Amino acid sequence: MDILEHITAVQREVTRTGETATVRMRRTYQGTPDEVWDALTDPARMARWFSPVTGELKVGGSFQIQGNAGGEILECEPPQRYKVTFGGPTSLLEVRLTPGTGDTTDFELEHSMEGPPAPGGAGALYVGPGWDGAIAGLALYLDGDLPEDADPVEMANSPEVVEYNEACIKAWIEAIRASGTTTDKDLDEAIAISTAQYVPENPPEN
Repeated sequence: MDILEHITAVQREVTRTGETATVRMRRTYQGTPDEVWDALTDPARMARWFSPVTGELKVGGSFQIQGNAGGEILECEPPQRYKVTFGGPTSLLEVRLTPGTGDTTDFELEHSMEGPPAPGGAGALYVGPGWDGAIAGLALYLDGDLPEDADPVEMANSPEVVEYNEACIKAWIEAIRASGTTTDKDLDEAIAISTAQYVPENPPEN
């Protein structure tokens, strides 16, 4: 895994409107929108690069990610976009796919949180590094770089991914500071909590 390549492949943005903080991430994948959509929504394929997902996967249905959040499926327009709640009714996740140059797909993830766990844009540190891991996992899967017996849970706890998480946290710190959406105090508190979760024994420098 080329850590620098995966870090720089993602555009990260943090915005805030009132009490709602929004994380946006963009990346280009190899493959058509149909191909990327199938990898994003087929439970058998999601288990290869993300995590097992169960539920009634259609508009009006619900989903549950093993060991993680669940939610309700609000909108779905294959192969262009879907929108779901994620962990609660005021936490909204939307994924959008558009055709890129040649056989590529431009991917955009938007996660909006009303009253996030950390004030202002600092809340991005609670979700951003986790989405970074998923976005990188999807890239490895689409590029054929994951072994057939790959276990996403084991991968998430590997030293290489922990090193990647540290780089992601640093990237999010830069994005949050550039956004001007939080205070230094709140950002420092969010850094400590995010580091304990994603890089438990190796905190990044501010």
